Amino acid sequence: MKKLILILSLLLPVVATANEGPQLDKAPINAANQASLQRGAKVFVNYCLNCHSAASMRYNRLHDIGLTDEQIKSNLLFAGEKVGEPMTVAMNKKEAKTWFGATPPDLSVIARSRGADWLYTYLRGFYRDDTRPTGWNNVAFDKVGMPHVLWQLQGEQRLKVEETVDAHGNKVESHALVLTKPGKLSPGEYDMMVADLVNYLVFMGEPAKTQRMQLGLIVLLFLGFFFVVARALKKEFWKDIH
Repeated sequence: MKKLILILSLLLPVVATANEGPQLDKAPINAANQASLQRGAKVFVNYCLNCHSAASMRYNRLHDIGLTDEQIKSNLLFAGEKVGEPMTVAMNKKEAKTWFGATPPDLSVIARSRGADWLYTYLRGFYRDDTRPTGWNNVAFDKVGMPHVLWQLQGEQRLKVEETVDAHGNKVESHALVLTKPGKLSPGEYDMMVADLVNYLVFMGEPAKTQRMQLGLIVLLFLGFFFVVARALKKEFWKDIH
């Protein structure tokens, strides 16, 4: 028992350090906002689907966010795909690994894996780092292999590190991203675009979630009504039994 307590006491600081992680920003997503989901789908197809696939997602599931077949064909299909096909890419996996150091992951359930807040922070957290092969690094994913594909929209950021001394005399480092070269979008417009993209990624991870929740509400209402009827019948059947 003493050995077990000793081992746990040694592991606790390691676990605490592992759980610290980056400070995440709250993602302003809304699964009921179809306009946001449609804008996010367009950003995803134009910027993400060039390297990342979403093999578990079919284009026709975009019907759930209010798009017709004609709208999908006109705005989201550029290489002769059909509406019923999955969102795949033609990039060779071996070549992708050579270019980026790792094969770009499939994004079908990335929002369920990483979480909306992490994705929102990640997509806004790229900064210039001359020590990296791509010239980019990220506050949410240190030494990231992915280049900043949205840099023309966001612009270029630099990581500013400041060292201060707290009340106890300990040195404390604070990090802040500073926009050094503006992009095509203002910071507010870029954040809104990223929010739309993350909103879509969350939808893509579970397209039937809204329908499932609506069905669940209907089932609960039915069970509530059935409970009232069953209780009334029970009273009627047992009223003469003492």
